[in-house]
Amino acid sequence: MKRRDALKNLGLAAGFAITAPSIFSMLQSCTTDVKTWVPQFLTSDEQKVLTNLVDIILPKTATTPSATEVKVPQFIDRYIHEVIETKDQEITRAAFNKLIGLLKSSETESIDYVTTAQYTALLDKHLLITGDIDEEREANPEAEIMTTSEFLGQLKWMTINAYRNSEQVGENILVYEPVPAEYYCGDLQELTGGKAYSL
Repeated sequence: MKRRDALKNLGLAAGFAITAPSIFSMLQSCTTDVKTWVPQFLTSDEQKVLTNLVDIILPKTATTPSATEVKVPQFIDRYIHEVIETKDQEITRAAFNKLIGLLKSSETESIDYVTTAQYTALLDKHLLITGDIDEEREANPEAEIMTTSEFLGQLKWMTINAYRNSEQVGENILVYEPVPAEYYCGDLQELTGGKAYSL
């Protein structure tokens, strides 16, 4: 693996896929309301940034809850605190600090004044799609800190996976069979109305 590719794998999602089956039990135990939640790892500013970003990535709709409603921010905070290595925690903290610096117009400005439009603009600018070039990484391929695009990409990936594996989404939105006993063969649209199966 090239050094550049290895660096992309550092940080927030390191080991996430490997530990996924056991780690999602943590998600079910995240019960604190977002308004009274005291993070284990995140600072107050990081908590606010994460909460705003996950709800832009997965907002509430007429038929689905938002990411904060299924406790995604609490899960990500607990995952960083309890699972990832100290070095990756430091990389994550540095990435959050850089993100906060991009969001605030001055060092003294409170993160509370950052608008939803500013969060959306940040995601629009830095979330890459396949084929896009990460100019920050190209400019500094050996940097041991995640680029803004790498960090936001990992945040988005973790948000979606935590959301999909939450109890509320798994049982009430996806097709849920607690004891799968039958094998179905057919078109997903015919079998489930196009819904994916819950894990």
